[in-house]
Amino acid sequence: MAPDHSLTLPLPAAFRSGDILAFHRRDTHEIAERVGASILEKGMLWHGAPACLSVRFSPGLAQAHLAVDGETPDGGSQDFAAMLRRMLGLTQDIEAFEKRYADHPRLGDLIARQPGLRVPVAASPFEALTWAITGQQISVGAAVSLRRKLILAANLRHSDGLLCHPGARQIAAMPEQTLRQAGFSTAKARTLQTISRLVADGELPLDAWARDFPGANIVRERLLAVRGIGPWTANYALLRGFGWLDGSLHGDAAVRRGLQILLGTPGKVDEKTAEAWLASFSPWRALIGAHLWAAQSSAAY
Repeated sequence: MAPDHSLTLPLPAAFRSGDILAFHRRDTHEIAERVGASILEKGMLWHGAPACLSVRFSPGLAQAHLAVDGETPDGGSQDFAAMLRRMLGLTQDIEAFEKRYADHPRLGDLIARQPGLRVPVAASPFEALTWAITGQQISVGAAVSLRRKLILAANLRHSDGLLCHPGARQIAAMPEQTLRQAGFSTAKARTLQTISRLVADGELPLDAWARDFPGANIVRERLLAVRGIGPWTANYALLRGFGWLDGSLHGDAAVRRGLQILLGTPGKVDEKTAEAWLASFSPWRALIGAHLWAAQSSAAY
């Protein structure tokens, strides 16, 4: 049996732990995540075994522990540290963004009101991708409900009681009817199963890409080749799965609403206009989307 993992990470000054906790607090039923004032407990799979991740925040520090049920491969400490850094947004160069646009006539005020904003990242790229597919064209509340039903259908429980988000092999093995009964449309159910089979078979090596990122263009092209995955889904998965900050989220309704407020336009901002406006802010287009989400509500995707 491999040992559990523990790690203490130093955090930047004024680290926004509340953003991380809010991201994992979306499902108030707390079947897979329990969130307190300064602690996150999350059920997840670690090398295929049920595990519970706990992260406790204090000023300047994050203390993390991963308790794993059953046998897993030896080692993994480096993978654990890399996962935690991604999840907390510590790989994101937000300082360069804030310095570059602090005096921008539109973005400057947004940054001043939300200094230090980082994008919380899912525990694995696969979890991020399934969430992106789940959330296509529906509200956050509806997506949270579907996610909960998916986790309940998989029924992978850690010994402390939390359920774990299923992995690719578990979803690939589910009958389509199980996903349909959980509330997924036929199209989403089939897309979930397709990407799960591709990941399980190694044709979409998401975990390997997390360890050694081959570049966003390569990942996006491979994702877009899958029926049911469009630009928003691919860019969102890159953001929440890898912490990549340059995917244009102009297809996101909440981003367009935020842009309408930011620019003070009388009518709705359409996708073409949003795409054109965001284009000049590469390589931080997705980070701007996250700022626009945060300016409106913590309930954004």
